Amino acid sequence: MDERDVVVADSLEGDPEFLRALLAHTSEGMLTIDADSTVLAANPAIERILGYEPEELLGSSKLTIIPERLQDAHLEGIGKYVETGEKHIDWTGVELPAEHKDGHEVPVSVSLQEHEYDGKQLFTGIFTDISERKRRERELRERNEDLEEFASVLSHDLRNPLSVAQAQISLAREFGEDEYFENVEDALDRIDGLVDDLLAQAREGRGAETAPCSLQRVVEDAWNGVLTEDASVVLPSRAWQVEADEGRLQQALENLVRNAVEHAGADGTVTVGVLDDESGFFVEDDGPGFPTDVLRRGAPGPENGHYGLHVVERVADAHGWTVRFTNAADGGARVEFRDVSLSRA
Repeated sequence: MDERDVVVADSLEGDPEFLRALLAHTSEGMLTIDADSTVLAANPAIERILGYEPEELLGSSKLTIIPERLQDAHLEGIGKYVETGEKHIDWTGVELPAEHKDGHEVPVSVSLQEHEYDGKQLFTGIFTDISERKRRERELRERNEDLEEFASVLSHDLRNPLSVAQAQISLAREFGEDEYFENVEDALDRIDGLVDDLLAQAREGRGAETAPCSLQRVVEDAWNGVLTEDASVVLPSRAWQVEADEGRLQQALENLVRNAVEHAGADGTVTVGVLDDESGFFVEDDGPGFPTDVLRRGAPGPENGHYGLHVVERVADAHGWTVRFTNAADGGARVEFRDVSLSRA
């Protein structure tokens, strides 16, 4: 540290006790090392940040507080600076992980100064614990990700009932039958339910509030909530009850039905049934099957165009179910939900 930057009253100039007290009461940690990275000085704030009493660090290598994966880079950087004067990091403040005495890493901001004392080249680092700032940044990032996902799911899943409503309005204009207006009302009710469900998930978390419901009825509601053209559905037995959040299960099934109709064709067939071992249920179509990227990943995501399947996986996770994306023996896409609580009515 450049002595010309330190200003004290004449009565304190040259008073070592004052300088020790000044260093002892600063909230930032301070370490001074030589060109070999040996610690020559440390202040008490280091213990609050990294768990070491200053006496424990004196005479040790600075590598003690540097995570192992960064130690070679530190030695190379300080060696290059001593040799060439070339800095490899920003000395005015760089964010780095430091290793606490108990082994966990602490994010710190470090500013560095070079100075000379008794003919030795020394380096003093000022350490500021930025754990709280990093925590706030992480929380903000997670909230933004949740908000982005909420908007994406909402815009994606609203297309199903909106498409149904638009189609029914066209039919109502052409034929004027009350049935079509009733179908529009059903589609609008589904939109209202989706918005309520997604808002509840965003506000209260991603868990599912479950109750016994008819698997057949939920499949029928999901089928009616999607434009299925001339496709057909094979329903599970009316006897089966599933412990589920009915609205979210319908959301998952709507995505699978829509995916099947888009890929299996307007005259395809979708089959929903209970697995042979009764540990869950499956949804299967007679289309071309899942592409290799879905089968390889096993967990499709929105980044590769499979947002509907991503929603299905999130719904399964919320229930504690295991979901498996595979292809049926005849080549069609098959989704299996396991670890599901099923019972016969």
